[in-house]
Amino acid sequence: MTRSVYANCTVTDLERAEGWYTRLFGREPDARPMAGLLEWHLGEASGVQVWSEPERAGHSTVVLRESDLDSAADQIRQAGIEHDGPQPGGGARILLLLDPDGNRVVLTGS
Repeated sequence: MTRSVYANCTVTDLERAEGWYTRLFGREPDARPMAGLLEWHLGEASGVQVWSEPERAGHSTVVLRESDLDSAADQIRQAGIEHDGPQPGGGARILLLLDPDGNRVVLTGS
């Protein structure tokens, strides 16, 4: 039985990605389980992994549900990550972000 899930983004430069995801989540990684892998735990059974795999980098998409999308958008902009603000999308509102390798991080919520 599945007990947890981690979304994964592949990157070319782990140090650069660590800086970007640290700004996104507002904190350093929660774990470094092995060389080339960073983890941010977003709940008891979920999180985001950032993995150094240059040949696959830039083709990942992660969708994160936010309780307050406007507040999240403001915090992310204040952290130095530029974006176009929340937009309508698929029956909800979304905030599309691109990490330095072009991976999509989509925040959704009200």
